[in-house]
Parts: sequence; C-alpha cells; structure tokens
Amino acid sequence: MTAQHAEERQIDRLLNIMHRLRDPQNGCPWDVAQTPATIAPFAIEEAYEVLDAISRSDHASLPDELGDLLFQVVFQAQMAQEAGLFNFDDVARTIADKMERRHPHIFSPGAEQGNWENIKETERRGRAEFGALAGIASSLPALSRAAKLCKRAERVGFDWDNPQGVLQAVKSELAELEAEMGGDHDRIEDELGDVLFSVASLARKMDIDPEAALRRSNAKFTRRFEAMETSLAHDGKTIAEQDLPTLEALWKAVKKQPGML
Repeated sequence: MTAQHAEERQIDRLLNIMHRLRDPQNGCPWDVAQTPATIAPFAIEEAYEVLDAISRSDHASLPDELGDLLFQVVFQAQMAQEAGLFNFDDVARTIADKMERRHPHIFSPGAEQGNWENIKETERRGRAEFGALAGIASSLPALSRAAKLCKRAERVGFDWDNPQGVLQAVKSELAELEAEMGGDHDRIEDELGDVLFSVASLARKMDIDPEAALRRSNAKFTRRFEAMETSLAHDGKTIAEQDLPTLEALWKAVKKQPGML
C-alpha cells in the first residue's frame, strides 16, 4: 500500500469525522451551532500557530498545528456542502487547477514559464476585479496589507526611487503626528496610521516583511522584559515596585547581556 493511499484514507477519515460532528441529531452541539462567520477567526489563529511553530523550528508540534489549520478548511467545506454551495473536493480541485494554471512550464509540455503576477492579474480580471489594488484582502494584518498595497502601487510606477525617499516620508509623517499631539484624538489616530503605513512602505522598499520585523522586535522585548523580572525576583522585588529611573538602568543592563540583542 502506497503512502499516497494512506494519506487519502486519512483525509477521508477526517472528512467523515467532520460530517459526524455536524450531524444535527447526533453531532457535537458546539460544532453544529457554528456558522462560517463564527469559525472564520479560528482559521487566522491556527495559521499564526503554524507560523509560530515554524519560527521556533518546532518540528514535533508542526504536524499538529498544520492539522488544526486543515481542520478549519474541512469545517468550512462541510458547512458549504450543507448549504449546497461546494464541498471539500471542490476546494482541492480549485487549488489544484490554479497551481497547474500558474505553472504552465511544469504542467503543459512545451509551454514557456509564465509571469506569476501577470497570470494572477488575468485571474482577477476574470473575477471582475479591476484596478491595481484589487484582490488584496481587507482582513489581512494591517502592516502586511499596507506592504501589499504599496507593492501593487509600485508595479504601476507609484513609488519612491529608493529607500531614502521613503525614509524622508516617514520623518515627514512623524512631524505631522508630533504637530497633532495633545489635540483631537481622531486626528492623532489618523496621523499615527500614516506613520505606520509609511514604515510598512519603508520595510517593503528594503525587502523586509514588516510583520516579521515586528514579531522579531516583540520577541526581543519579551526576552529583555522577562530578564528584568527575573533579575528583580532574585532580590525579592517586582517591576511594579520600582521607579522609572531604576527600570531604565536595569533595562540598559539587561540589553548588554548575552542573547538580548
């Protein structure tokens, strides 16, 4: 028996489990009560848990996390099947067709390698999605969506010549934010959003994923903050008990420790 057949049996097993969980009479009450909208946020959460396992090279946990993400696909497909819209086979067929279509040089003997973005643009037009910014999901994390918006604009020539130009834009947006400080809250939020957007554009111009860069800084802050807590705990103290000058001095000391860069 081939590995492929074993894998096919497992996906069939998973589909059958999902069908039983959604059975109106004998299924799980929680699963039966769900809708595509109530389940959707879990897909995002599971995707981030996959990303976290990959970033930590946690190969032991990765199959489990990928399974959780796959289950979200199966769950959505089951509900769609119940509504007479599509089923899991349609999902698998759609992505398989797309991959073959986007790789003509692999799946169509004699065909030349196509331009990925041109192929995707043709697909968007086929869905009546027009404009340079069409098809960018509004539910993406804001920094990632900002970078994608800027990248699309770049393709049609709406972009700075170099990273220095974007950096000047960041400084300009910071000056506008500073001018609004202490004023109207909505204006401050608007200007702060412009700062973040321009920073995402700078990251894109330097070929850096802004989400990855921020995750890296989050991890660094966490390491340093927890090191401060540990240092104080050795003396029976807590961060909340310290004044700001003490914490600033401790922060600087922690930054110099090995592994805190």
